[in-house]
Amino acid sequence: MKRRNLLLVPAAAALAAPLPGWAQPRPLRIIVPYAAGGPIDVTARVLAEGVKDSLGPVIIENRPGGGGNIGADVVAKAAPDGLTLGISAVATHAINPWLFSKMPYDAARDFTPITQMVRVPNVLVMNADTAVRLKINTLPDLIAYAKANPGKLNYGSGGNGSAGHLAGEMFKRDAGIFAVHIPYNGGNPAQLALLSGQVDFNFDNLATAAPNIRSGRLKALAVTTLQRSTSLPEVPPVAQTLPGFAIDTWWGLVGPAGLARDTVQRLNQAFVAALQAPETRSRFAQLLAEPVSTSPEEFGAFMQAELVRYEKIVKASGAKVD
Repeated sequence: MKRRNLLLVPAAAALAAPLPGWAQPRPLRIIVPYAAGGPIDVTARVLAEGVKDSLGPVIIENRPGGGGNIGADVVAKAAPDGLTLGISAVATHAINPWLFSKMPYDAARDFTPITQMVRVPNVLVMNADTAVRLKINTLPDLIAYAKANPGKLNYGSGGNGSAGHLAGEMFKRDAGIFAVHIPYNGGNPAQLALLSGQVDFNFDNLATAAPNIRSGRLKALAVTTLQRSTSLPEVPPVAQTLPGFAIDTWWGLVGPAGLARDTVQRLNQAFVAALQAPETRSRFAQLLAEPVSTSPEEFGAFMQAELVRYEKIVKASGAKVD
């Protein structure tokens, strides 16, 4: 009878403390709503390695497309058995609900928060040669040049409604300047345009921009967090010039709505332990990504606050995807 009862335990119980002879019916999978190789994908794989002893094998499944909506929707519609999790990001859970006229999921209701994973500053970067030519060494220099030469500067982004676009529009508004926005089909084409001098400045993810900052091809003028970044301590925040300015990139772990509380706690404990492990912090530091571990309740409140905050930002930008 004991053996029979064990076989009838629901799948979610596979995430409880391991039992002798117990085999999880199938591996835990994490849906990454972006292509393989980027910072989000890499950090997810680091965490998968970090929890294999406590949760067993973890499969990373990339489901890119739709600005992250396709992968996020897979998580929203998964069975709430604790075996399918996904990455929630500032785009999928704060920006896209206001950017897209039709959404396949409800960012506020269709997910169970597990823990935040990462915070990565964005950074205002210029083509280094352009900065020398225009004699721009600091953020106040950039603002002064833009005011003295209205309409002569432009900036690129990974597309309408992207974090880079929204940061640029916030910057223009707060600084009282005008610069032409040039959207590209993704962050990599936008960075290539900046490196080739087709655009004057970008707001880029620090993890992506760092190699070119280090090589001297890009000049970092400011980070978009309220405080200086430990990864780039010599670069001041935009808020030092424009008080209150803050916009950064974050992502975390969520499951579908309806996950059992004990399953959520078990997952949170395992992933928080992995996030706090020295080897994880070391590998994240190579990406200039700061691990952020939270309780499920803290991460849920954070995502809700970001959703509310970005409603105003997206609507003010005028960006819309039909």
